[in-house]
Amino acid sequence: MPEYPPIADHGLVGDLQTAALVSAGGTIDWWCTPRFDSPSVFASLLDSDRGGHCRLAADVGEADGAIVRQLYLSDTAVLITRFMAPGGVGEVVDFMEPDPSPTPSARHRLIRIARVVRGRLPFELLCRPRFDYGRADHSLRHLDDGSVVFHSADADLHVQTSGPIRLHPDGDDVSARFTLDAGEVAAVVLTSDSGDRASRGEAAGRPPVTAESVSAAFDACRAFWLTWLRASRYRGRWHDMVTRSAITLKLLTYAPTGAPIAAATMGLPEQIGGERNWDYRYTWVRDGSLSVHALTALGFTREADAFRRWLRARLDAGGTVSGEPLQIMYRVDGEPHLSEEILDHLEGYRRSAPVRAGNAAADQIQLDIYGEAAYALAESPDIGGVRGWTAFAGVIDWLTENWDRPDEGIWETRGGRQNYTYSRLMTWVALDRAERLARRHSRPADLGRWQTTRDAVFRQILDRGWSAKRHAFIQHYDTDVLDASLLLMPRVGFLTPTDPDWLSTLDAMNDELVSDNLVYRYDPAASPDGLRGSEGTFNLCTFLHVQALARAGRLDQARYSFDKMLTYANHVGLFAEEIGPSGEQLGNFPQAFTHLALIDAALALDEELDRAEAPQRVA
Repeated sequence: MPEYPPIADHGLVGDLQTAALVSAGGTIDWWCTPRFDSPSVFASLLDSDRGGHCRLAADVGEADGAIVRQLYLSDTAVLITRFMAPGGVGEVVDFMEPDPSPTPSARHRLIRIARVVRGRLPFELLCRPRFDYGRADHSLRHLDDGSVVFHSADADLHVQTSGPIRLHPDGDDVSARFTLDAGEVAAVVLTSDSGDRASRGEAAGRPPVTAESVSAAFDACRAFWLTWLRASRYRGRWHDMVTRSAITLKLLTYAPTGAPIAAATMGLPEQIGGERNWDYRYTWVRDGSLSVHALTALGFTREADAFRRWLRARLDAGGTVSGEPLQIMYRVDGEPHLSEEILDHLEGYRRSAPVRAGNAAADQIQLDIYGEAAYALAESPDIGGVRGWTAFAGVIDWLTENWDRPDEGIWETRGGRQNYTYSRLMTWVALDRAERLARRHSRPADLGRWQTTRDAVFRQILDRGWSAKRHAFIQHYDTDVLDASLLLMPRVGFLTPTDPDWLSTLDAMNDELVSDNLVYRYDPAASPDGLRGSEGTFNLCTFLHVQALARAGRLDQARYSFDKMLTYANHVGLFAEEIGPSGEQLGNFPQAFTHLALIDAALALDEELDRAEAPQRVA
């Protein structure tokens, strides 16, 4: 097993409350439970020695002539790792049983099935949990040859096996070696339990793992995903990638509240060896709001409505750390406190330190979130009744008094507040969509005040957010630096996609921010962000660029850029946050922002290509 596999060498499995990463070599090197934002059980992705992992793989390597391939079972979140050697062909199947229930669960099962489809292969199992990010001690209780329980202060891990697997103590860990012939199957079931001590003590009474029970769980998992995908209306040109992105967004959504997280991981670097290592296991108002458009367009209205309910609950609750009506991110249950700590006992992915848990950016002021919230709510058939409207209108009234001030901006820089053009743009969106909502639902509102403020924001952007020198809209009012977040300008309706000022901005971005087809967020050297080092191109921005090109009528460039961007997906169609200088994936993985932007870009391209290819009517 390599000390640190590439970030992209992973597939994602999950049950809609938690998720795990499985490397292309068959190792679970990331799993936090019972929630996405809980402490880890396996985290060797952040420290190969202290983090803990569970490896189940054929005991063959390149020296034996073995080839390893990983894939998803079509249209599901069932991950299959195949080991092909001269002596035989085997597979390890990983999945979790989806639980769409609105009730959080303290117990979660990750099922691993080893099987041989040709010849004969030896397998190895190593289970080495390290609770609480590797900070908590554990003890091992041996129940029988095929069942053990790892005990820690706050959680247990029950490991059950079937077939010829016999677990052997390895200090406080366990291992096993076994051989399977063609047609033989063995299973390993990992059950995490963070309930009270009495419920955790029930492990000895759980039914044994059998071929029948594992097969039934597999069938139920497969059926869930196939049934869920029936809601998709997508019939476009990029079915496989759009479907994989939709499944990924679903896997990254916390079912009990409908809150999507930004990514399944924390601490994965934007630059190897650098300090830009953040915790993305939380719900950003911005990311979730933008996902509503993508999910609704595909036909997944239940997911979009669930997030809107979560968002309306945040408006009602108040009590933010920042003191604003909304804060930029929350825990999946709506808790606003996300204190950041440095886990200095972990060395970080390929020694990229510090490793941070929690996110101090939660108390930043980012005024754009009100526009994204309004953008999401504006597509809802119901704003949430009279009380929901009252809360929303109160926020818009507040915004008319508080919009014209510096903030930290969309990229959560730590270099001080500025008058960011994107923040003003989305303030304009908030006021514009709020007015539309009031008229559509015949709700009481101070429309005159809202309209006056909206128009003042519009004029300010034109006066101060435009650089005559660059012939482009710029990052903030005290610079001539460009910023790829402004690629959303035509999408939100501030300008048309063919407005001359927008086209000259797009041309300036092409010259400065685009490398081949990949797009940087901004130039940190020209606009210091308070952090050392650099970063890769930002996948979200690349897909936003594709969409902007398509809407501007530059279809050949847009399609070529989109197709090239898809080549940076990993072997199972997943994207991290960024692309590095050599085409490697960087940052937290997989990133929801990237996958929702992929969906939006595909939809825009399909629409514009269909329009261009339609027979022209003759007058």
